[in-house]
This record gives sequence, structure tokens and C-alpha cells, in this order.
Amino acid sequence: MPEDDPALSAAEELALARLALAEGDLPHAAGHVAAALVQAPTLPEVHEALARVAAASGGDLELFPLSHHAYVGAVVARAHLLAAAGHPAEGLDLLAAATGYAPTADWAGVPWVTSPELPERLEPERTARILMQLCAAVPDPVPRRLRDPLRPYLTLARNAVTVHPGHPLLLGAASALARRLGEAALAVTWAARGVRAEPSKLGEVWLGYAYRSAGRIREALAALGRAVAHDPDDLAVYADIAGTLADHGRLDEALEWIDRALAKDPTFDCAVHTAYRLRFQRDEDVTHLVALADFTRDHPDDSHEHGDLAECCRGRPWLGQVTPASGPVPDGRRAGAPTPPAPSAEAAERIQQLAHPAWPDPPAAYDAAVGLATLDLDDLLGLLAHPPEAPATALGRVLAGQDPSLWVRCVQVWACLGLLHHRTDEPWAESTRRRVLLELVVADRITEAALFALVTAAWVDPAVRADVATVVAGRLADAAAVARERPVPMVVSLAHLALATPDLAPATRDLARKLIGSPPADAPASPWRRFRRRLGALFHRP
Repeated sequence: MPEDDPALSAAEELALARLALAEGDLPHAAGHVAAALVQAPTLPEVHEALARVAAASGGDLELFPLSHHAYVGAVVARAHLLAAAGHPAEGLDLLAAATGYAPTADWAGVPWVTSPELPERLEPERTARILMQLCAAVPDPVPRRLRDPLRPYLTLARNAVTVHPGHPLLLGAASALARRLGEAALAVTWAARGVRAEPSKLGEVWLGYAYRSAGRIREALAALGRAVAHDPDDLAVYADIAGTLADHGRLDEALEWIDRALAKDPTFDCAVHTAYRLRFQRDEDVTHLVALADFTRDHPDDSHEHGDLAECCRGRPWLGQVTPASGPVPDGRRAGAPTPPAPSAEAAERIQQLAHPAWPDPPAAYDAAVGLATLDLDDLLGLLAHPPEAPATALGRVLAGQDPSLWVRCVQVWACLGLLHHRTDEPWAESTRRRVLLELVVADRITEAALFALVTAAWVDPAVRADVATVVAGRLADAAAVARERPVPMVVSLAHLALATPDLAPATRDLARKLIGSPPADAPASPWRRFRRRLGALFHRP
């Protein structure tokens, strides 16, 4: 059996646990059993060893202590001991916590959790709270490859509903778990029973979500509407209704619901994020996304993490990823400037770790580039002039094998983003970072990467937006003028950069849209479409 096989590793831990038990060293025996549980949480021999430790210690729970940084194996061992000692609710609490911490492990795949008799020993409300705790800790929906370790909890929910068929909170929580695990019909059945047992806002929300997962949109909207009637001040439900409407092509109605929410509270984060996302969906004006980024920066204590900005930027040129090269591989040297020295080994290693053709959104790209903040200017310019080889990773191999020019562009983009973190104590107008980026903007080989860095600076700092918009407008106008006389391969990419620029003048925005709508006659057939398909296969798998 291979050395890295989990069962073998568990067997080794068990052997050490037996030795420690024979010597009366219970703490070391407990430690080895906890480690074996991590490797093989359902292996019967591990549970037999745990029972022997419990018998030898008189059921001493402190052999598996809980602390601020508790070991997950100790948490799971303690859960099993609590259940064996007649405290299954406390044991389930700990198992749910372990699942939240490491959801791919089959912590609950043991007989006592799936026993039909277990719910008889639990208060239904406690079971409901445990299921709700679990739902809060896992994705919604749970990816198929991660569902099996959670199915014992669904069995627990089935058994609990059988024992307590009319408990509304239990039915709703069970519905929420079933929905996350792809059991939409079962989720509808349970949620509907919960609402019949006791109509409530929470019950209608659970029912609305279940209907939505089952594709029954009219009924989902009706249920969510009844939830609003129960509590007209719960603006999160307004945002849910708006999102559901928008997802099914009813954008005007969606915006009406969001406007109703914002009229009650213009700062409610769920409504604000949804509003800007839907407004961008309506007209694709980046102004909405910039305003959302500003709101996020100014409200760091939102009720929960939101993905609206990243969702809107995903797959869009320069908002979420680099555009493909439309000409020869650029060499990154400024015209008329001496060639910078090669970058240091440290700089090359950092860019290999960081450079990537996709990012969640421009502010996230800026934050990620802080990893280059300690490189000096010569290193950053050296990366542009002498890009290192793609790293020996899956991403690096794909980029180097399918499109070497894309890796070079990635290096350029991230090196220019690194320039934004150079001497940030200098005021923008007189700063080295601005001066160098402006020099790079006029060098055709690096124009796009330098402009993207400037555009990113405008996203994160409103004070520089007018300056950056002027630079972008000038560069686009120059390229458009030349394009009337001869082909300019980068003109469409520059137009996409312009559309990503905050506070751009309407006339420049119109020019950008015109250039995107009318690419050069000799442009390659659909390079952007092919590029998006390639990136999608690499980075946006469900």
C-alpha cells in the first residue's frame, strides 16, 4: 500500500496509540487517535481505539481539549465521546464546526449520526440550529464533488423530520440543507410543510429559495413577496427578489424592487451591491462599478462578503482579465531609452508567483500587486524588458505552450501594477510611479499594461481620476487618428481600457464604443472570443 494512503497513515497512528496505551501514556495515545481520525474519520479501528482511550481515562474529555486553535482531530474525537456519553447535541455542534473547517472530510459518516433513533434524543429546535449552523458554513449550492461528506447530515434531517413532522423551524432548516445538496424537490416539500405548520417570514424565504432552485420562479417570487409582507423592513428579501427577477430577464422589475429598498435605507449593503450590479447589467456603464468599488472601500464593515463587483468584471476585457495580444510579442523596452538591466532572481520569482491573466476586479488586482511593493524601480523595469520564463505550474505550462505572448503580457501587466506601489509616499502629481507609467504609455509595446495600471489607480483613488481620464482619452484619440490611415492592432484593446476608466468624458466613451463596434478590417477573426473560451476553461470552472 502506498505510503501516502490515508488508511496506512491512520494505521501508523493507531500503532503508536496502542503503544502509548500499553505504557499508560494517555495524552500521547489521545493525540495519536486524534491524528488517525483526521486521516480516516470513518475507519472502525480508529473508533475502537478512541473507545479504548475513553475507557482507560474514565471518559476524560480534556484529553481532547478545545482551545482557540483547537486541532480538528481533537474536536471530532471530543464530539464522538460526547455522543457516547449521552450528549449528542453537543457532539453534533462540534461535528458541524469541523465540517465548516474542513468540508471535504467525512466527519459525520458514522453510525450514531445517521441512526433513526438520534432525533428522539434531541430537541427539534436544537437539531434545526445545528442544520442552520451547517448551512452557514458550506457553499450554496454545494459543488457536486463536495456533497458526499454532507449527506449524513441530510440523513439526520430526514430522520428528524420523520420524528418531528410538524416543527416549522426544523422543516425550514432541513429544506435549506436539502437545497444546498441539490435535492430541490425535497427542499420544496419540507419548506412548504413548514409554512403550512406556521406561516412566517423565514419560512417563506426558505420556501422561495426552494422554489427558485427547483426552477419554479413564479412560485418563488410569490413566496418571497409574502416574506416581505411579514416583515416590510427586511431589505435583504427585496434584494433577493430583485436578483431573482434579473436572473430571469425582468430587469426593470428588479430595479423597481431595489429602488424600493434603497428608499427605505440608501446605505443597506445588500441593496446597494445589487443595485449597482443590476444597473451595470442594464447599460454596461462602468460608472456603476466604480461607484460600487467606492462604496465597498468606504463601508468595510458590510454585513457579509459580496461578490457583485467580481461577478460583473469576470471575463470582461481589462475589468477582469488581460486582452489577447493582437500583434507581435512586445519586448517591453521604451523607445529611445537604455535597456534596463535584467531583474533580480527575487523579482523574477515574485512575478512568476503573482502574474496571472485574470483577476476579480481592478481594486483586487491592485491589492494583489502589493506583493511587488518592495521591489526597486530597476527590478520592475527589468521585468518589463526581460520577462522571465513562465513558471513550471499548470498555468505556466498552458500559457507557455498555447500562447507565449500571453505570459509576456501578464508579466507586463503585473509589473506595471507593481509600479503603483512604488514610493506611495510621493504625491501623485509629482510621483515617480506616475512619471514612469506615463513614459511607458507612449511606448507602443507596453502601452496597454501601463494604461491599465493608471486606470487601476483611478479605481482605488478618486483624486487621480481626472488626470487618468485625460491620459486615456489622449492615447485613445491618437490611436484612433492613426487607425484612420493604417491598421493599429491595439486599438480595440485601448477602447476596452477606455470603457474601464472612471470619469471618462462621454465623447471619449462614445469613441471607444465605436472602435469596439468597428474593428480594423484586417483584424483576426474573433481572437477575443477564442481567448475568453481558453481562459474560461482554465479559471472559471464550477
